[in-house]
Formats: sequence, C-alpha cells, structure tokens
Amino acid sequence: MAHKILIVDDAAFMRMMIKDILSKNGFDVVGEAADGAKAVEKYRETQPDLVTMDITMPEMDGITALKEIKKINPNAKVIMCSAMGQQAMVIDAIQAGAKDFIVKPFQADRVLEAINKTLS
Repeated sequence: MAHKILIVDDAAFMRMMIKDILSKNGFDVVGEAADGAKAVEKYRETQPDLVTMDITMPEMDGITALKEIKKINPNAKVIMCSAMGQQAMVIDAIQAGAKDFIVKPFQADRVLEAINKTLS
C-alpha cells in the first residue's frame, strides 16, 4: 500500500512540484495545505504517514504547525522544506521534532531520499 503524504506550502507551484515527484514514485498525496493552521486540520482529517512542511507561511508558520501536529501524534513524521539561508529555522524545526529537511528549489532525488529514509 502506498504511503500517504500531506504536502504543506503556501506556494501552489511548490505543492505541485512535490506532488508530481511523489505521484510519479508511487506515493499517495492525501492532502495539501497552504498554511500551518490548515496543515494541522488536514493532518487530523487524513492521518498521513508523512508531512512535507514549508517553514515560512502565512497564518501559522511551519515550526508552530509542526509542534501542533506533534501534540496530535508524538510519532508524526514531518520533513521541513526551506529556502536557502534559513539554517537557524531549520535547527529550530529539528529541535521541535522534524525528521529531516529539504532545500528549495527541490531536487527530485533529494526529496525521495529524505522521504524514503524517514519512512523506513
């Protein structure tokens, strides 16, 4: 059975890029969210195996959303997505429980490597 993934990014084209990479590689994208607050809602609804989470978003940022998701499920697997130059935020995210991070612009092999490593 395909792993269920929730994609969270405020940029629709970034969500589309990740969705494209995942769909072509046999993953089941069960939902998308454009901000952290919707991400937490979608997480409750879909109970995905893994979440890709943008760090910088309106409403609620990725790190706050990560903490909220960890309250719902302490074992949640979340991979953070960040732009270059967000190292401090990446460290915060890892301390908050993120399993890995991928840097934009996405390289398909790096996205898959992070996801496969986190799910195994």
